[in-house]
Amino acid sequence: MTEPAPLTRTPTLSRKLSAIAESATLKVDAKAKALQAAGRPVISYAAGEPDFATPQFIVDAAAEALHNPANFRYTPAAGLPALREAIAAKTLRDSGLEVDPSQIIVTNGGKQAVYQAFQTVVNPGDAVLLPAPYWTTYPEAIALADGIPVEVFAGADQHYKVTVEQLEAARTERTVALVFVSPSNPTGSVYTLEETRAIGEWAVEHGIWIITDEIYQNLVYPSTGSGQADGSDAPVKAVSIVEAVPDAAAQTILVNGVAKTYAMTGWRLGWMVGPKEAIKIAGNLQSHLCSNVNNIAQRAALAALTGPQDEVEQMRQAFDRRRRTIVAELSKIDGVEVPTPLGAFYAYPDVRGLLGREWAGKTPTTSLELADLILEEAEVAVVPGEAFGPSGYLRLSYALGDDALLEGVQRLQRLFAS
Repeated sequence: MTEPAPLTRTPTLSRKLSAIAESATLKVDAKAKALQAAGRPVISYAAGEPDFATPQFIVDAAAEALHNPANFRYTPAAGLPALREAIAAKTLRDSGLEVDPSQIIVTNGGKQAVYQAFQTVVNPGDAVLLPAPYWTTYPEAIALADGIPVEVFAGADQHYKVTVEQLEAARTERTVALVFVSPSNPTGSVYTLEETRAIGEWAVEHGIWIITDEIYQNLVYPSTGSGQADGSDAPVKAVSIVEAVPDAAAQTILVNGVAKTYAMTGWRLGWMVGPKEAIKIAGNLQSHLCSNVNNIAQRAALAALTGPQDEVEQMRQAFDRRRRTIVAELSKIDGVEVPTPLGAFYAYPDVRGLLGREWAGKTPTTSLELADLILEEAEVAVVPGEAFGPSGYLRLSYALGDDALLEGVQRLQRLFAS
């Protein structure tokens, strides 16, 4: 008699992780780099990464740290005490909030801080208001906390800034948190003091947590020529929501890092700041997740925050110059509307005027199809609006060399010449 075949069970993978989409910005950047490696003259506006080298004094501090054996050991999971003190000083200086170092956790880049912030305040089924266009990681991080991202869209006509009225219309009894980002990735928009205060007061009134990503707060530019001019050539100020509304500090988690301001994207050093009870449970998570961040990177970040800021200002001025160039050149393309960004290093043109028209024998109907056409026909890599919310937009980072930046836009001008 033949024995029955043993029952087999196919192992399964996590449904939660399987539902996560790959980072669209990193995907486009990887594709561009692969084409460049194959010899194609692709110009990429995909990555939000300064093209400058990390300032030498920061590198020197890291090199010096390599000679101290204490840095080869475990250190406090929440971060080196000296670095947390320096972050507290920066938070007071730039965000107007006085915090104790115990309210700070040093993380492996800003992304880990974003992840931990949502894990800290979101429970299964909770709704999180997510102004769109948004950075591609936010909805995935919300979903990983079993939350529900609720998009609130503001278009180019609003300079991509949502209003209290829009937020209130989207609020329900399940709403527990709001994502507030100024300056914005992907749009470069900066909320005014009045706009920030109104949103902060609304969140306080309704007992809503605020997750505010301030990674670009030091990369701001003059408003002259933006349609919001104040007659000054001084940079606008990205007012922190906790400075505009001090009462909001009790229900706000601030996310920040050294990556953008100091050209330290690869050093992976960020942090989160918040109320003690929230930071305590986030610290418990980190103690199991990864323990302390690389000590050499922490020493480098300490030097960045406490050292001379001359090179930071030089980089900011270079970004400002490139910002003006990309806005002026993109605006020459019929069918493209470009609100002038006041912060970060991104332009976010409305390209709906290019859709439904024939270009190089093809008729794109979405910004995803348009981005593919641009890469194929002009050898220029851009990120489509679908990565950040509704279709009809493109994100172009101007954190690349001046010559490449101009050449890339001129390729677009030739492609879309009437």
